[in-house]
Amino acid sequence: MAEGDAILRAARRIEAALGGQELSVAAPHPRGRAGGVERLDGRRLDGVQARGKHLLLSFGDAVLHSHLGMSGSWRVAGGSGGFGKPASSAWVVLSGDGARAAQFGGPTLRLLSSRQLRLDPVLSRLGPDILAEPFDPDALAGSLRSAPDRPLGDVLLDQTLVAGIGNIFKSESCFAARLDPWRKVGDLTDAELERVVQAAHELMRAAADSGRHRHAVYRRAGQPCPRCGTAIRSRGQGDANRTTYWCPRCRSG
Repeated sequence: MAEGDAILRAARRIEAALGGQELSVAAPHPRGRAGGVERLDGRRLDGVQARGKHLLLSFGDAVLHSHLGMSGSWRVAGGSGGFGKPASSAWVVLSGDGARAAQFGGPTLRLLSSRQLRLDPVLSRLGPDILAEPFDPDALAGSLRSAPDRPLGDVLLDQTLVAGIGNIFKSESCFAARLDPWRKVGDLTDAELERVVQAAHELMRAAADSGRHRHAVYRRAGQPCPRCGTAIRSRGQGDANRTTYWCPRCRSG
């Protein structure tokens, strides 16, 4: 699933390529036409915002809301360049002066009014964004503190508590902060909670800026820990049974 770093990177690229322009909007795929996105044709793209794992493209009083889920993607192409996929399979294609952007796949592409955006039951319940600037680790730690009986790795994925972290950076930030993802939030100090959200923020900002991230523990079960050499472990966690990766020796201290 695309995490907040990938969404922020997409927002930056779309804004740089098309922001402030009146766009031609097409919906080659029936899914885009069903969402009514063609009503945006000829309107100006005023801004692009990443909100956790959600992408919001503002066209005056209308907002195009995108969520990529497990397999969706946004691609930006210059001039007549291609997307690396057939344009006919795109849910929406936004065309401006010398650049195009398109969404392929994903569970969500819909058109909302500004009022609908404010009242949306999913978007209105999102917690503080892990990639927001200025960054306030105390506020994010306080949000996590509201779930004292749940394990740290589980609450980091709860988008109503902190928005933007997915399965990769859940594991990577706990490892970077030397915290056990299985410890209950109520057993952690404020300093420890601030340390893990600070780690997540820094790792994800770096990934958004570079477009890549070298995994220390994610999908490295059975391989040696890069810090101590102990075999990395993995196990499903939370109601969704999302796999958590951790080093049993480096999870404290």
